[in-house]
Formats: sequence, C-alpha cells, structure tokens
Amino acid sequence: MLDTQLLDILVCPETKQRLVQADAETLDRVNAAISAGSLTTRSGAVVSGTLSEALIREDRSLLYPVRDDIPIMLVDESIELDQLD
Repeated sequence: MLDTQLLDILVCPETKQRLVQADAETLDRVNAAISAGSLTTRSGAVVSGTLSEALIREDRSLLYPVRDDIPIMLVDESIELDQLD
C-alpha cells in the first residue's frame, strides 16, 4: 500500500488532478479485462499482469498502475477506464 504522504503529493501528470487509490471493485473489473486481453494502455499496448494496486484520477476516467509499490505515472502507460463499460 502506498504511503499516505506520497498520495498527498501525487497528481496526474496530464491534468494535475488529484489521484486516489483504486477500490477493490474497480481493481476486480480492471483485472477481469486484463485476463480477457481486452484492456489497453493509452499508447495502445495490451495490458498484461494483474494489478494489486492502482491510482485513479479524481474525475475517475484514467487509471495509473502501481507495480512493485511504484506508481507508473506515465501518460502512455495509463489506462482509460471507459474501456470497462
């Protein structure tokens, strides 16, 4: 789990919106889409490997994966959540 102080200073590099930790329901939906091979990053790469943590932009439209306790704060590696609809 990410440190609270780190969460307080992290923002989306694209919009500067605040980020919050993804809840379990969202992670379940994301991981189901990853398992189905239907989830892509903004750069178009298919996402592989399930996520145990992620950060979501305040407007709930974009997810940044957290891998090995490190937030991946690259816009091209982010995941648009409208893919889950």
